[in-house]
Amino acid sequence: MLGILRRYGTLIGIACVFVDFWIELPHTFLTSRNLLNITQQMSMLAVVAFTMTVAMAMGDFDLRVGAMASLAEGFVGGAINGILVSYVGILPFIATLGAMTALSGLAFRVSGGKTNFGSAIPPTFSNFARGGTAIWPTSLTSPNLTWVALGGLGLIYALLEHTVHGRRLYAIGGGAEAARLAGVRIGPLRKAAFALSELGAAVVGLIYASRVASANPTQGAWLMLDAIAAVFLGMTMSDEGQPRVLFTRAGVLILDVLGNGFTPLNVDSYVREMITGAIVIAAVAASSVGRSRQA
Repeated sequence: MLGILRRYGTLIGIACVFVDFWIELPHTFLTSRNLLNITQQMSMLAVVAFTMTVAMAMGDFDLRVGAMASLAEGFVGGAINGILVSYVGILPFIATLGAMTALSGLAFRVSGGKTNFGSAIPPTFSNFARGGTAIWPTSLTSPNLTWVALGGLGLIYALLEHTVHGRRLYAIGGGAEAARLAGVRIGPLRKAAFALSELGAAVVGLIYASRVASANPTQGAWLMLDAIAAVFLGMTMSDEGQPRVLFTRAGVLILDVLGNGFTPLNVDSYVREMITGAIVIAAVAASSVGRSRQA
């Protein structure tokens, strides 16, 4: 029983959430319009969570993604962070925490602490996130954001699961010293992983600005904790307890379905955060208990 709970608990959780919202919102939740809205909403978190999976595969956290999404200068910032961790020797948590604070301040400085909208956002830019692409040969239209998320999923899946670099990232996550003794060059890989994580955050920052046709210095703040939570939820479904991007996708789905269902039910934001945190803790706890019993 514990083995089933460990392996399929998160999937069971997704099903329970869907059924509950279907009962509570029978006329709106499972409509094609709302399901399409869910796929569009989850696209932004998905891209950040997918690239965050790369950093977490080697056992590191990237706390800067929210600030980076607000500032949108990701690749260079991520590379600098990788240098600080790999070559200067600063702990990833400290390096990314300090950089997050600095980048948040820089975002306020660049924006003047104000929301930019109107003529500051070109119509062609804002139309991208709101538009869609027709699916041949049907008349259905898939949001552009969905294609961006699918592209990110394919890229990260190929990197982590089908390249030697992905195997080396997991080797670092399993034990950095052992990986180093086996000949893995940790510094360049860590630098590249952080750069990719920050690039994903920067892309999402631009997409978010496109979707709401405005930009402000705090608009990406929510991404960091939600991305980490999505990766952790995905890890509970992995036999090895490792970050796997396909499972991260399921974690993103849980979080976005919760947000989508809570809105029409008028659930307060702090209650959403409490429930989301409890779900993450319960999923990780069930997974940990299952593994300890199995061992």
